[in-house]
Amino acid sequence: MTDVDRQETTHPEGYRNVRMTRVSDGAFEVVNARGGRLTLGTGGSADFTPVELLLAAIAGCSAVDVDMLTARRAQPTTFDVEASGVKVDDEQGHHMIDIDVGFTVRFPQGAEGDKAREMLPRAVEASRDRLCTVSRTVALGTPVSMRHE
Repeated sequence: MTDVDRQETTHPEGYRNVRMTRVSDGAFEVVNARGGRLTLGTGGSADFTPVELLLAAIAGCSAVDVDMLTARRAQPTTFDVEASGVKVDDEQGHHMIDIDVGFTVRFPQGAEGDKAREMLPRAVEASRDRLCTVSRTVALGTPVSMRHE
């Protein structure tokens, strides 16, 4: 399939993709449809590993949701998110367990900050239960197909 064929292919609404190319031993460059780039590796350099990118995707998706819902009420003075988990190798192969996302969010004093603080638990819950595509995909156990050429 040529690049022209790829451009002319119709995809369902909501279609997303990234392309990855090996750039050196254990290092890859990922490019999105908008031209954004990042490198990933096996952990032998400062580059993120795929597992760290999974955690970053979960944290990032949830952070965007929570920020959009709370920042309408007040801009945060602190907004930090940490995602963690345990990588295991068992009878099901390599996978992550005990994934946890923790938010540390502070808002200014006053009525607007109070509204944002009141919204924060609901925003985190909404992200976890409905809004964050990344964590919902992981939680639902979506099958992944793979192919080769």
